[in-house]
Order: sequence, then C-alpha cells, then structure tokens
Amino acid sequence: MKVLVTGGTSLLGAAVIDRLRARGDRVTTLQRNPGSSADSEVLGDVADASAVAEAVADQQAIIHLAAKVAATGPWAEYERTNVIGTQVVLDAAQRAGAQRFVYVSSPSVAHGGEAIIGGRAEPANPDKTRGHYATSKAHAERYALNASSTELPVVAIRPHLVWGPGDTQLVGRIVERACQGRLAIVGSGCALIDSTYVDNAADALVAAVDRVPDVAGEAFVVSNGQPRTVNELIARIVHAAGIAPPRARVPARFAFVGGLAVEQIWERTDRQDDPPMTSFLAEQLSTAHWFDQRRTREALQWQPLVGLDAGFERLESWFRDRTA
Repeated sequence: MKVLVTGGTSLLGAAVIDRLRARGDRVTTLQRNPGSSADSEVLGDVADASAVAEAVADQQAIIHLAAKVAATGPWAEYERTNVIGTQVVLDAAQRAGAQRFVYVSSPSVAHGGEAIIGGRAEPANPDKTRGHYATSKAHAERYALNASSTELPVVAIRPHLVWGPGDTQLVGRIVERACQGRLAIVGSGCALIDSTYVDNAADALVAAVDRVPDVAGEAFVVSNGQPRTVNELIARIVHAAGIAPPRARVPARFAFVGGLAVEQIWERTDRQDDPPMTSFLAEQLSTAHWFDQRRTREALQWQPLVGLDAGFERLESWFRDRTA
C-alpha cells in the first residue's frame, strides 16, 4: 500500500516506517524537519492544510503519529498540533479518498489519576484527563473515532510508555536525571506499570493498518503485557546505561503538590525545558496502571515479539556501543 506516516522522525515513527518498507509498502512522511527513512517526505506542519493536502494525496492509509508531547506548555500549542492537526489530517484524508486511518493516541486520554489494574481501553474523556497533553489527545481521539465511516474506517491505538534504544522521552529523561543526581523514587516504587518495547508498538501499528476495516471505531491499549514495579523499570534502565539506581525517595503526595507548583512556575515564566516534576508524572510514578491485553491481541491479531528482558539487553548493548 501507499502509507502516509505523520511524525516519522520520532522513535516510534522510524520503527513503523522501517516495518512498512520491509514488507513492500511505499511510505511518505509528513514532518517539520527532514531525516526520516521513508521513500518520500513532505515537510510541513499537521495544522497546515496545504502541506497536509500534498502529503495525503494518493495515499491509501494514514498513520497519524505527530503530536506535541512536551510535559508543559500553553494550551494553544497542544490544541493546534494535537486537536486541530488531527482534524486537518483526517479531513484531508477523507477528501483524498484514503481507505484506512490509524490514530496514535495514549492511555492518558481515559485516565483521571486512579489506579488501573487489568484495565481496558475506556472511552476518551477530556473532562477527567490530567494535563494539556492528555486533554488534547482525548479531544482528538474522540474526533477521529466519531469520524470513522465505511469509506474511511478509523481505529485508535494507545501505546503505553514506549521505550527502546535511542528513546529521548522515558529512557533519555531517566538517564539524564540519574547522571545529574536528580532522580528519585516517588512513593514506595512498588506500583505495577505496563510499558511497551518500541518494536512491539511499531508492529501493533502496522497490524492496525491491516485490521482497521474490521475494528473501525474502536480504541485499543497496546503494551508488552508484562507489568513491572516502578523500582524495577527505573533500576533496569539506569543499569543499562551503567548508572547506579537512585536511593532518594519522595513521598507521593509531596511530589504531586510540588509538581502542581512547578507547572504553574513553568507556565508563568514560559520556560521550554522539562520541569523536574509534574503532577501527572507524580501520579504515573506512584499509581498502578497496567492493562488487560487479550482484546487488543485478538482484535489486531498481534503479539509482542520482544519481551522486557530482551529489550533491556538491547538497550544495554546500545549504550555500550555508544561509549565504546
């Protein structure tokens, strides 16, 4: 097929492109900066109607990955990229006659701070989400799924905590803070959380392209299905980087309140760097959230092929190669 991938220079986007091309699909990307491994690139913003129209022309399938994922920032920026951008891409895909649309979402679109134990993909609810990112993604997912039709079926895939070699989000931030002596365990560190090795997330998105006509209008959480404690995940990430695990601990409530204060400071001063803590991050690090994967695997006809142990071995090898 001819497949458009928005946000193709991200860790997950690059992995998706490689898989699509390996099986013979012709891939076009829409992104702000050049550098993807796609067959062709269109440079532009997802909220730019002219760039989007050029990118979607003659495409059979769309994987919409592009998003603003920063921890802080003004609502207008999240709304423009995540909400308006999704509307522009989807509307253009409808006009261009595309036949499949995969919207890449997040489990945070249905999370209000409570523990998730063996949960499934509850409906996106922007009224209960925490933070601009989750709220904007919830609005966008609702729009996308409501637009699903026989002519252009839409499915929402919510990969949970994607990581792997080269990851600048989860792995990069943990390692950077550990190197700076600013990494601490929030709460007991015993909360069980799911994560997803990048290869598995990419395979799930490719599977969604194939399966979207049969599962249109649905949302699916994707993970490795191997929940681990926060303590273990952080320890194994820093071990892969050759760093000792953190010993400092911060009470969960203190981290949450402190995160709220930091968010306000960052917003008032228009800072662009990552804050040391946010209220959403404090909740994520101290609250269980893992998901029942049976429906996802059945519907997408997909299984994660890289287990966590193998993933951490690959991560350690990547760090070792970088310092060799």
